[in-house]
Amino acid sequence: MKRSDGNPVAGGEDAIYGKVAFRLIPILFFCYILAYLDRVNVGFAKLQMCRELGLSETAYGTGAGIFFIGYLIFEVPSNIILSKIGAKVWIGRIMITWGLIALLQVLVTDERTFYLLRFLLGVSEAGFFPGIILYLTYWFPALYRARMVAWFMTAIAVAGVVGGPISGWILQATDGFNAMPGWRWLFLLEGFPSILMGIVVLFYLDNSPKDARWLSSDEKELLSRRQESEDAERKVSGTTSHSAKAAFRNPAVWLLSLIYFAIVLGLYGISFWLPQIIKETITADEKAIGWISAAPWFVSAASMVVNGVHSDKTGERRWHIAGPCLAGAAAFSVSAMPSVTGWYGILALCIATAGIMSALSCFWSLPTGILAGTAAAAGIALVNSFGNSAGYVSPELVGIIRDATGHSMTPVLYLFSASLLIAAMLVVLVTKNTSTKRTMESEI
Repeated sequence: MKRSDGNPVAGGEDAIYGKVAFRLIPILFFCYILAYLDRVNVGFAKLQMCRELGLSETAYGTGAGIFFIGYLIFEVPSNIILSKIGAKVWIGRIMITWGLIALLQVLVTDERTFYLLRFLLGVSEAGFFPGIILYLTYWFPALYRARMVAWFMTAIAVAGVVGGPISGWILQATDGFNAMPGWRWLFLLEGFPSILMGIVVLFYLDNSPKDARWLSSDEKELLSRRQESEDAERKVSGTTSHSAKAAFRNPAVWLLSLIYFAIVLGLYGISFWLPQIIKETITADEKAIGWISAAPWFVSAASMVVNGVHSDKTGERRWHIAGPCLAGAAAFSVSAMPSVTGWYGILALCIATAGIMSALSCFWSLPTGILAGTAAAAGIALVNSFGNSAGYVSPELVGIIRDATGHSMTPVLYLFSASLLIAAMLVVLVTKNTSTKRTMESEI
């Protein structure tokens, strides 16, 4: 790549995108750790909260999942607002708001307050994840996008690795301190950091390359030309949609939404119920549960980055999504077998979780390639919100099934297996394979 005067840009394209990644990915990564931790720490709170408040498995499942109702309603408008006013102000606002609501969960006293605050938490966080996915398209072309999304989404796995032991320790160490149970301290102590990070975002993020003072004029020009070139290629191929209306009318967007729903169904099954599975099959010690729960996420952190980087290097998307889904489906089926219990069950769940996260590390390279402009803001939010509605369906179904079967997890695990199998089949059916170093966007 050359400068405007015809001379090469110092360091080359890879070095410049590496500089951008080093600047942006760490803070986005840390923000997502806090977001995901505040979203799913209710799984650890359950170990004490349900007993104290007298909540049934179904009531817990409803409360855990109702987060996604608020998330679904406000996701698309939130992302459109971000595209208009910029990521700095809007992401910062989202983080401060959800931090405050996360803190207020300390006031839960019954089913109604539990449902209300979980709903408001979803409303306040709506737009964060799709906003970041949209934001990354302003900085990185498709060639780099899967690995950047993979690094960003590794935060989910790291939240499990770090958050599990921390949550377990808080439950055990603070229980009864100042006459307050550990689960209330859990919400209090894990909500406050999000407020601080929201303030940091307001001062640290740049809305686009043209606003970045840490880039030279030649580096800004390179990023701009690369994005313009990619937009032009998509226009020629006829795959790019620009308006919000076009995103809603695009069949590929709805197919991707369905695929994402099927994958996320398993993700939140693990996120909301893993502590309970460990309690019922290995140990009731809350601190030990925290450490054991980190294992699936530790395995996932490595597998999803490897999968994302390899997908970018080969330009292949289809089997980098479908393959992990098939592996996850098989692992869930194995974990459901009555003879597979204890540590063998946890090993199977490690493979299932790694499959889910590896599929997700490449998934977002698809919708970001067929949409641009306002359509990208609306379409990405639509896929994410529809897919994340599985976050409501999953814990609700699990709660109902467990109450109906005497707290059995066997049919639940088979449900997750079937869901991932459907996701794999849909990916294979609605995409075309490619071995060349290009992305799937033009092939949906």
